[in-house]
Amino acid sequence: MSSFRSIPGTGDHGDDQFPDIKEITKPFNQALTIIIVATIVALLIKVFFIAYVCRLCRERLGRESSDSVCPETQSITLNMDKFLNEMEKEKPSRFTSQQLRIATDNFTNLLGSGGFGTVYKGIFSNGTMAAVKVLHGDSDKRIEEQFMAEVSTIGRVHHVNLVRLYGFCFDLNLRALVYEYMVNGSFDKFLFGEDKKLGFQQLQAIALGTAKGIAYLHEECQQRIIHYDIKPGNILLDANFLPKVADFGLAKLCNREKTHVTMTRGRGTPGHAAPELWMPYPITHKCDVYSFGMLLFEIIGKRRTLI
Repeated sequence: MSSFRSIPGTGDHGDDQFPDIKEITKPFNQALTIIIVATIVALLIKVFFIAYVCRLCRERLGRESSDSVCPETQSITLNMDKFLNEMEKEKPSRFTSQQLRIATDNFTNLLGSGGFGTVYKGIFSNGTMAAVKVLHGDSDKRIEEQFMAEVSTIGRVHHVNLVRLYGFCFDLNLRALVYEYMVNGSFDKFLFGEDKKLGFQQLQAIALGTAKGIAYLHEECQQRIIHYDIKPGNILLDANFLPKVADFGLAKLCNREKTHVTMTRGRGTPGHAAPELWMPYPITHKCDVYSFGMLLFEIIGKRRTLI
């Protein structure tokens, strides 16, 4: 046995002649780790780059789409904004004298007349019926005062118990106000007419509706509106006998902070107007409450107030 040599790799010292497998694979593992990390980083960069490019494309397409659709869309938006602004301002329309002449058949459809104007029935091209009040008076100043009083008061508010002002005409030779048409006319002809009696429930509903209209003028408008001339002739009735307060030619706007208003001259109708309206003292909005009380007396008694 002594004649045989030791076989390499066996015996006590054979392992020292070959390197450890861990030493051989260590560089490979490091390289593989670097490759994997680099690949992941590259993929992440690519994903972020693609996402960024997609975002830019979407923004560009959005701008191009906005540019291509914008004219029509902006037009609709502007029209809607204009419409909403008009509704918010509650601005009445301005008619020409020619439009009113056509609507009233050259002012031949007479409905009635009063101290400040003559009222004609009008029908516009769209089928809307209206009451056209042509103003007249002793002087241009009085006409303009009544015109401004009505437009500045009833032209700003809407309520189911207030007659609606559609618009106005302020031409060189014509001052007119265009109201909604009230089929049954004024309350006084039903209250005092012999052949047109109303039942108790209808009279009660008319009184209640009138009170709501006055309360709205006094308490719910941005500026308090004093009517000064509440009477049956200024209460109009629609087809269903719904009452609406009308004729704001004497009306006046006043701030809520002011409890009293100074008058330059007497206003209202004798027999309905509060006594203080004929005195040289400041008055309050309660003068309308007095006139409404006189209206109630007329409803109950079904006869005109004695002067």
